[in-house]
Amino acid sequence: MATKLWEKTTQVNAKIEAFTVGRDREMDLFLAKYDVLGSMAHIRMLQSVGLLQTEELKPLLDELKNIYQLTENGTFVIEEGVEDVHSQVEMLLTRKLGDMGKKIHSGRSRNDQVLLDLKLFARAEIEKTVTAVNDLFEVLISQSNKYKDVLLPGYTHLQVAMPSSFGLWFGAYAESLADDLQLLLSAWKITNRNPLGSAAGYGSSFPLNRQMTTDLLGFDTMNYNVVYAQMGRGKMERTVANALASVAATVAKLAFDACMYTSQNFGFIRLPDEFTTGSSIMPHKKNPDVFELTRAKCNRLQSLPQQIMMITNNLPSGYFRDLQIIKEVFVPAFAELIDCLEMTTMMMAQVEVNTEIMKDSRYDLLFSVEEVNRMTLLGTPFRDAYKQVGLDIEAGNFKPNKAVYHTHEGSIGNLQNDEICAYKNSIVAEFSFEKVKHAIESILN
Repeated sequence: MATKLWEKTTQVNAKIEAFTVGRDREMDLFLAKYDVLGSMAHIRMLQSVGLLQTEELKPLLDELKNIYQLTENGTFVIEEGVEDVHSQVEMLLTRKLGDMGKKIHSGRSRNDQVLLDLKLFARAEIEKTVTAVNDLFEVLISQSNKYKDVLLPGYTHLQVAMPSSFGLWFGAYAESLADDLQLLLSAWKITNRNPLGSAAGYGSSFPLNRQMTTDLLGFDTMNYNVVYAQMGRGKMERTVANALASVAATVAKLAFDACMYTSQNFGFIRLPDEFTTGSSIMPHKKNPDVFELTRAKCNRLQSLPQQIMMITNNLPSGYFRDLQIIKEVFVPAFAELIDCLEMTTMMMAQVEVNTEIMKDSRYDLLFSVEEVNRMTLLGTPFRDAYKQVGLDIEAGNFKPNKAVYHTHEGSIGNLQNDEICAYKNSIVAEFSFEKVKHAIESILN
């Protein structure tokens, strides 16, 4: 069994060890590449302040690059008896380079290591999420423009209400995603701050250069106060989780609409047969299972901020092992949301729209408000026009005029899709993805 980084003469009870390690080794595999990147930046800083000899830097960097390649090609493992990713990386260095490998931990703690790993991981996953959100946005805007003139029943209280359009329906979800990107941007900015150098939460007596590691890793700034850097554990995850939950809420609502609109009772949209599943006893069934599973998964993702809150609630400042459990709900959340986004993008790109909905007399009463407004524009007081149309409906005499003339901003005839795209693009432009990319390339090269 491997020796723990902190172990001295007493060996921990096996059951205690299993309980305290939990699923950490499993979750740490997601963080491995980021642990290596953090170590590469850290030792360059150590060399610059005299805590590592110049001739030691290159062998350490070369071996860390080799370990990084293991994480990239999927062959990196945390060996049996090794507590976590930090221990595994240090053990591999020491196994290859001897005592030189033991020097990389100077000036840091596993506390600020895992803080850094989680921030680098979350930063990379936020970028993937933004890409997936943007892809769905583009499909929705394209469909909105394509079907902008096709009317669709609008509902309040799930009762037929007023005319809507597929232009409005697709575009509404696109604009919702743009607002979700605004929350992701806020989460990115809180995530993209460097905690390295806070050590166990109270700094170090070594003459560390925290600005150097901040620049090397492409962070916007550092977490300046070392106690606050540790307090950020859990806060960062909760902030990011709130942004992910907002995206999930948009996608879940879209999935609900899609399930409803594909049912025979509505028949507003249709999925290609290959996108549906069947029944074991009903040969006619074509079920929208992808949308149903998307709805369920996205609803579960919306509980993520509350799960993190309940783990961190009422913890005082300083580090506590409670925080380890956050990884188990936080780390897998990105892949699940991105999977839902990609499936929804594929489905919405292929959905077939019913262009003949308004020929059904069930939707005649949608146009009652249009008639009230027409009479009002011709000079009848609104309340009198409302009463007259209401009496016609009650008497069965209402004859709808199905021509719709909406011209104000954001309405059926003036979708403002170009403005929605400009709003979205202005948000995406604020993410410093290129700065991060260049920083990571520089570290590795």
